[in-house]
Amino acid sequence: MKATLIYGAGDIRVEEVPDPALQNASDAIVRITHACICGSDLWPYKSREQTEQGDRIGHEFIGVVEETGADVSRVQKGDLVVAPFFYADGTCEYCRAGLTSACPNGNAWGAETDGGQGEAARVPFADASLMKLDVAQDSALMPSLLTLSDVFGTGHHAAVSAQVGPGKDVAVIGDGAVGLLAVLAAKRLGAERIVLMGRHKDRTDLGREFGATDVVSERGEEGEQQVRDILGTDGVHSAIEAVGYEQSLTSAINLTKPGGHVGIVGVPQNGELPNLAQKFMKNVTVAGGIAPTQANMHELLPDVMDGKIEPGKVFDRTISLDETPDGYRAMDDREAIKVLVKP
Repeated sequence: MKATLIYGAGDIRVEEVPDPALQNASDAIVRITHACICGSDLWPYKSREQTEQGDRIGHEFIGVVEETGADVSRVQKGDLVVAPFFYADGTCEYCRAGLTSACPNGNAWGAETDGGQGEAARVPFADASLMKLDVAQDSALMPSLLTLSDVFGTGHHAAVSAQVGPGKDVAVIGDGAVGLLAVLAAKRLGAERIVLMGRHKDRTDLGREFGATDVVSERGEEGEQQVRDILGTDGVHSAIEAVGYEQSLTSAINLTKPGGHVGIVGVPQNGELPNLAQKFMKNVTVAGGIAPTQANMHELLPDVMDGKIEPGKVFDRTISLDETPDGYRAMDDREAIKVLVKP
């Protein structure tokens, strides 16, 4: 079968790899029908050292179950399913608490198992990991359902971590796919004012459609002051950091009112928490991290199925599996917000 592999910075290839096979009684084999490229895939695309052997990549997919292990009972052959970007066993203390991304027996796709950008994948802990979808494979809902695998679930995790709720003012820093869907998540949770900090008009226009009441294109102190001026207050109740840079997290902490909350889901590009004195003096809570999408996709599914929200609008380009290298280039060059791949 064909699958996407990364060999080094800027070196993405679609090659023939062995077909997946059951290894454990809890496994399932899923034929992938819809996948996509994530902003976090761009980090190794920008920086990975060149290797002679490529590694599987991709972690968001929908597919059809083709085979199951002896212990799998909840899903069966023929089921259409969506997979969370981090599979988990569903039984450990963290899974039981809803923090499936901390499961010691789990992992992201492409690390110890198949990548999601391919024709098929072996799914560990299939009963716990896979969520069945009661729709046709060609349903118009498919792009939105695919976002439950990672990007919308991550935006939701950011909003929940930032304690977004009815009547609150929110700042979302970053106009990538996660930031845009954090806007949608904040709107869904009842935020009153949502200021999106981004500088790409095609993205911020979509952000307005998702619920942003205002847009600020400036960064740093100038952008922070503009947010305060728009709101007429000393900051926001909740700030969402969806970039991963020190400057964006600094702005998130600066913008948060005393006693407020910052939700971080941008993959950190250094190991330090900036602006710690401001956080301390204002009693700001910083929370967030790897989203437990295996848990929260069940909460988000009904609103997607009912058409109350359309997170799939974040996809602005659809390609075939063979075109995946160009999809990476397009996202890296900011020609596309998020690319959907149809194997």
